[in-house]
Amino acid sequence: METKNEKVLYTAITHTTGGRTGKSKSSDGNLDIILTTPGSNREGTNPEQLFAAGWSACFIGAMGKAAESLNVKLPADHYVNTEVDLVVSESGYSLEARLNISLPGLDSNISKSIIEIAQLTCPYSKATKGNVKTVYNLL
Repeated sequence: METKNEKVLYTAITHTTGGRTGKSKSSDGNLDIILTTPGSNREGTNPEQLFAAGWSACFIGAMGKAAESLNVKLPADHYVNTEVDLVVSESGYSLEARLNISLPGLDSNISKSIIEIAQLTCPYSKATKGNVKTVYNLL
């Protein structure tokens, strides 16, 4: 829902059938994948992998903005390895995540500041805050 000061920048549209053993395709045709359950030997990917990839990409973008705000350049060889766990407990299924962040060559305090700012601005981090147990590790 849009408020007076909001502007939708992009809307992703997918058509998915078959759940975890189905297919998903984006409306523009750029995404066309087979879905499979985690740990399966079937061809395809699973929702947790897609979520991890999306979160990593989004978080890198947020770190870039954070670095700009601190007048710092991200190192060319920076990366985020995101691990998303599908967890089952007495209360049902949930997700847990670890973002393992490499900012080689940057001062540790600057790196930590970039990560802290990115946590506040990355849409994935904001959406999962309080809902997904998340650890941000500086490598």
